[in-house]
Amino acid sequence: MKVISTESSQILAARVAREAGIDIVDVRFSRFPDGELYLRTGPIDDEMVIIGSTADSDALVQLLLLVDACERSTNVLVLPYMGYARQDKQFNPGEPLSARAVARALSAGVSRVLTVNIHDENVLAHFRVPAASISLAGEIGAYLRTMDLSRPLILAPDEGAAKFGEMVASAAAGWDSDHLQKTRLSGEEVRMEPRNLEAKSRDVVIVDDIISTGGTLAKATQMLYEQGARNVYAMCVHGVMTGGAHTHLLAAGIRDVVCSDTIERGCSRYSAAREIVSGIGDARS
Repeated sequence: MKVISTESSQILAARVAREAGIDIVDVRFSRFPDGELYLRTGPIDDEMVIIGSTADSDALVQLLLLVDACERSTNVLVLPYMGYARQDKQFNPGEPLSARAVARALSAGVSRVLTVNIHDENVLAHFRVPAASISLAGEIGAYLRTMDLSRPLILAPDEGAAKFGEMVASAAAGWDSDHLQKTRLSGEEVRMEPRNLEAKSRDVVIVDDIISTGGTLAKATQMLYEQGARNVYAMCVHGVMTGGAHTHLLAAGIRDVVCSDTIERGCSRYSAAREIVSGIGDARS
């Protein structure tokens, strides 16, 4: 078995290979004059772990090409971050189910699919091969234990993420957890505060699966400070970080922003590699 990856996931792939004690395959990437993507792999094995986040369309096309290049192997596809997974409903006539389209396309040529904290696990049903999602709640909890926090409170941004927040808090050391609740004060004014626990004099860590624009987190942070929070931190699995999100969050008063390496960013401080290797082992058994 060997590991191979797209251009955007090469650091995580190297960590997976090191964690698993297997070789990584050299891949050269380039473009044709008309802009089409091209790649060429080194020698591959009978079994391959293909790793590629699809955070943009080029990454998706690279992944499709890489799967095709490994067509003679038995392949486990690892999607650390699955782009288009959030487009899983049709709101208007004529719209595609983008999550379904991508899942079907990526099912060809692989025997299993492994994702990391996919936004909605119902998307897994669109794959035409067995698919599963692993969680990095334990890895976030382990990272939090290295921080010097005062009376920490793990806070999910909404009720939908509350279970993830509870898992992080449990992994951290059985810390308190809660989720934000929105209260509409008027037609234009909304207040956000923890549903059950006070933030006063506490270090608050807001945890979520994805940080995209950071707008909601920035607003929540300002309100938490108004409620007496000591410090506010933001942690997520997938650091999409569009539209200057990282700077926006720091300007709002967040002390630090931390994400994993499912999308490789400057704030990627912990790795998905160990959980991916464990998930690959489960897929082979």
